[in-house]
Amino acid sequence: MQDEYRTVPRAGVHETEINRSRFLCALAPAATEEEAQAFIASVRREHADATHNCWAYVIGADAAVQKASDDGEPGGTAGLPMLQMLLRRDMRYVVAVVTRYFGGVKLGAGGLIRAYGGAVGEALDDLGTLTRRRFRLATVTVDHQRAGKLQNELRATGREVRDVRYAEAVTIEIGLPDADVDAFRGWLADATAGSARFELGGETYGDV
Repeated sequence: MQDEYRTVPRAGVHETEINRSRFLCALAPAATEEEAQAFIASVRREHADATHNCWAYVIGADAAVQKASDDGEPGGTAGLPMLQMLLRRDMRYVVAVVTRYFGGVKLGAGGLIRAYGGAVGEALDDLGTLTRRRFRLATVTVDHQRAGKLQNELRATGREVRDVRYAEAVTIEIGLPDADVDAFRGWLADATAGSARFELGGETYGDV
């Protein structure tokens, strides 16, 4: 698994003009290929009168799914440069649609490649990105007496508390970087006088 990747925090649109052609780059997070396709379809509907609606998306922390479309532009001049820009920026779980309204001046193949790739790069700069890092999920089970103090100490030391469940004992779910697991075991034993139970779970990604 990738240790970390970048994605966009929300949907957004950035517009630029090149030789009288308008380029609108719409970006959005997409957890699945279906979400990416639905976003593309919504932009197509919104800009049904546009000359082209070219798109690219990358799904999976390891970029397992990569797809792009030139939507009528000369082959390799739109979708591929958009996809390459997303990959160059380490973007994952993201979809980009660049809508072009032709302004009457042809850009040529090189100009199109720069325009479409550049539109995605500018939109990423404008919207901003967030980094998500790989964590191990872990659960700490502790008695009610120690639970409140332990939660405060976890947060004070920058640990990510993901969930807290109250039953006969209190179960606290946290996220830990792999490299911190052993050190955390020692810290937890000291903090709870050895009374807490610690269990490692699967892996997930969380915001840095």
